[in-house]
Amino acid sequence: MDRLTNKVVIVTGSGTGIGLAIALRAATEGAAVVIHDRLAELVPPAVAAVEAAGARAVGHVEDLTTEGCPERLVQLAVDSFGRLDAIVNNAAVITNGDIHTTDATAFDRTLAINTLAPLRLIQAALPQLRATRGSVLNIGSVNAWCGEPNLLPYAISKGALMTLTRNLGDVLFREEGVQVNQINPGWVLTENEAARKRADGLAADWPSHLPREFCPAGRLIKPEEIAAAAVYWLADESGPISGQVVDLEQHPFIGRNPPKNSTTVPPPRP
Repeated sequence: MDRLTNKVVIVTGSGTGIGLAIALRAATEGAAVVIHDRLAELVPPAVAAVEAAGARAVGHVEDLTTEGCPERLVQLAVDSFGRLDAIVNNAAVITNGDIHTTDATAFDRTLAINTLAPLRLIQAALPQLRATRGSVLNIGSVNAWCGEPNLLPYAISKGALMTLTRNLGDVLFREEGVQVNQINPGWVLTENEAARKRADGLAADWPSHLPREFCPAGRLIKPEEIAAAAVYWLADESGPISGQVVDLEQHPFIGRNPPKNSTTVPPPRP
């Protein structure tokens, strides 16, 4: 039996990358999926891909920071499928900046998308999730623990998301029966990550020339490998586990010291 049979899941930022991989995996496990993205051109192909996997799907195009967007996503799920069992807060923006270059506008925008939008969607979805004893899965980043020097606003926003997960994972499960957990991906080879590195001047085949200290397996993590782990937190098999943050990286991230003679490349990020 599929692990998500009869469940309805909203996945934000699911037009591409990790979000799309989670939506597709949820579909193959029996869920109906609400696809969301702020880019209109990404949503119809993602919906079609989920339907091709044999699942029901509906799409919504809107910036999550727009007033009323969380409520509209929840209502779309209920109107389309009659219920809501889980939300995956995956949508995020990666903002470059360090202590000298980060300005208030960029910082506010990063927090609005990466931290406040997940909170607002949880608030909007809570009545439905309470009724189904559902779950929330937040997609964070290993950068939450410290982060790259030039990703200061992004790292702060993901650190705040991690605190949100632990706080609500206790309160909402204790009071509402709703699980809240988080995955912190390490360096994942998404379409956007490949494009960013090419924009930084790396060769088209840069993933084939990464030092083993950053990818001991000889390759980066695939979005589908994050999606496989995500299903556990959306399925009933995760039982009473709540308020947990799990790092998904291919080496011990915290306290790890790569060899000093290693070739320098940007540290891992999703």
